[in-house]
Amino acid sequence: MLGHHMHHSNEQLIDYFELIFMLLLFTSSVVTYLLAVKKSNRHYKKWPRKRTILWLSGVLITASVFIGPLAERAHTDFRAHMLGHLLIGMLAPLLLALSAPWTLLMRTLPVKLARQISRFLKSQPVLILSNPLTASILSVGGLWVLYTTDLYRLMQQNSILHVLIHVHVLLAGYLFTVSFIYVDPTPHRTSYVYRMIVFIMASAGHGILSKYIYTHAPTHVLKSEAESGGMLMYYGGDAIELILITLFCYQWYRASRPRILNITKPSIT
Repeated sequence: MLGHHMHHSNEQLIDYFELIFMLLLFTSSVVTYLLAVKKSNRHYKKWPRKRTILWLSGVLITASVFIGPLAERAHTDFRAHMLGHLLIGMLAPLLLALSAPWTLLMRTLPVKLARQISRFLKSQPVLILSNPLTASILSVGGLWVLYTTDLYRLMQQNSILHVLIHVHVLLAGYLFTVSFIYVDPTPHRTSYVYRMIVFIMASAGHGILSKYIYTHAPTHVLKSEAESGGMLMYYGGDAIELILITLFCYQWYRASRPRILNITKPSIT
């Protein structure tokens, strides 16, 4: 009985420190971005307000998954958990990517430090990680591991593991997004055709997993919740993927338009 009470007290202490840490992390990310915008506006063309709104929205959505009512409910309700993973694995990464944080960062850093970061972004490890195929494996493949093994049950029983998996989903989702649509300067660019092929494969993998969850509930998840969660993953994922593919096609159109104009332009000689 005493051991159970001590274990419960330790869990509460971990949750308390987790809450404080997350609040500090999210607050600092907002303040840092706003200060960077202020500094950038003093030396460059005014930073687009829409990008600031996108960043604030992305941080707010991310925070709602880690702390607050949705985060609490996700511990006991698979549908809330799946909503949270859609938010931090797909929607928040898209909003954060569109806010162009790396461009803003490079504007505000000292020249020497900016050059060091630029060299790092051109390095071999970043080349491998930023490849759309690698990003897809980390993002979609990670979800397959989570929902087809005992990992989902374990994350609900361990606060630290719970946070680590959420962080992985967020970072993998961001890496997946920026490997397909280029908002910030990207040293390692791949062709539109290659990205489209990998995107179709990743989308298919995501859709198949959602159907698998619908028919094979993860450990300790009610069948009705698994069915609702699977449907949410399928249709919610499709909606966010539609936004992503629209942006991708728009970029492709803009990139190919000058070549089309050059081909069709009549010669004056």
